[in-house]
Amino acid sequence: MTTIARSFKFLILGTVTATLISVISISLLRLLVSSASNFQCLSQNPISHPRLKVYVAPLRRALNYGLLEHYWSLSLPDSRLPYGSDPDHLTNASYFRRPSFSYPENPVIKQYSAEYWILGDLETSGESRDVRSVAQRVETWEDADVVFVPFFATLSAELELGWGRKGWFGKKRNENMDYVRQMEVIRNVTETDAWKRSGGKDHVFVLTDPVAMWHVRKHIAPAILLVVDFGGWYKIDSKSSKGRNSTLKIEHTQVSLIKDVIIPYTHLLPRLTLAQDRDRDILLYFKGAKRRHRGGLIREKLWEVLENEPDVIMEEGFPDNIGREQSIKGMRSSEFCLHPAGDTPTSCRLFDAISSLCIPVIVSDTIELPFEGMLDYSNFSIFISVDNALEPDWLVNRLRNITKERRQQYRLDLARVQSKFEYGNGNLTGMGPIHPDSAVNYIWMKVYQKLPIIKEAIIREKRKPKGVNIPARCHCT
Repeated sequence: MTTIARSFKFLILGTVTATLISVISISLLRLLVSSASNFQCLSQNPISHPRLKVYVAPLRRALNYGLLEHYWSLSLPDSRLPYGSDPDHLTNASYFRRPSFSYPENPVIKQYSAEYWILGDLETSGESRDVRSVAQRVETWEDADVVFVPFFATLSAELELGWGRKGWFGKKRNENMDYVRQMEVIRNVTETDAWKRSGGKDHVFVLTDPVAMWHVRKHIAPAILLVVDFGGWYKIDSKSSKGRNSTLKIEHTQVSLIKDVIIPYTHLLPRLTLAQDRDRDILLYFKGAKRRHRGGLIREKLWEVLENEPDVIMEEGFPDNIGREQSIKGMRSSEFCLHPAGDTPTSCRLFDAISSLCIPVIVSDTIELPFEGMLDYSNFSIFISVDNALEPDWLVNRLRNITKERRQQYRLDLARVQSKFEYGNGNLTGMGPIHPDSAVNYIWMKVYQKLPIIKEAIIREKRKPKGVNIPARCHCT
């Protein structure tokens, strides 16, 4: 073959190869564009997102929004707060009174406001809702996956605990209006066909306050309980545990991670963005009560270990009207924020730290956290055992050895998860479309994940022979 012929052959082969590569490239480009377009359509298609069908149990308005109206009608401030620090009942007649549908700004109550935002989500009309909202309200219980009980249990309890009425709270008496309301809810809910169908296993109660529905817990134990932690169910008040959480026991027949959902407290401090963040010159910050009960006994011991460290601030107080600005300044000026156990394993302080981009340092061996499995807290929090935290110099040395680059990564990851702990929707009435990346939607997602377990439990209950009583048990946490 001549040189010209061979050159011509290679030219033809090169042209064909180039053409094939071009065709393949165009095809791949079209495929990628098509896939991206399909993904975009899928993400906008409500069918592609989980749907939890929710029926709202019919309760008197006096058990939810009527309680808010009663709260705003009170002329005196909360007797538990220092004089002049109740933001909802100031003595100055010229102060701004919020609409009667608003949830209290009183920090003792506001931290438990999940019940308000969850019901507000369900009260929002379908056409106003984001297509990515998990909860879908239905008109009949037969069509529902779960039945939501719209009782503001926390607000009911707090109205009895404040305003000089605390003495009645523990009594099963008609003078205890919270007890009266609890009994009304139990009668109305447990006598329905919806409850009888499932034994209450598909009913949802919001119990953010550790003492909410205190007198009727055994009646609602089969239900899905939305709680901030399991602290309100401690079997043993372990004052003899020397401040350590490990000896505390939980009544497993009433609460469990298998059926219940851990939800966030409402943070009390405003959200800080990365763009607003500034240099932090304090290593570790804590503001709270020095003396607590149960697992919170560790606080006093931690105080002794940390109070004389040069770059650590330990302050007593609560972020009410008086201490709020102090808390904002402290958390925004600190690299790390200490989160020891209180009367219960967690508190709103953890979520104030997240909203302030202050890296949480969690010293609580029995803590349970919201949305685990969907979030990895080790990406934006530091967990320290009680034993290590109480060892002199151990904790501060551990924190000082964390590099600047690692601290910055913690803060970036904090910024990414902040929205997942936000309840508000910008509406003073609490009703309105929620953001799909917000706490309410994540709560409904966690409830949705329980459905297979709930349905299995209901079916197993059906096949029990009449008269057979199987003791309640739930050993896994």
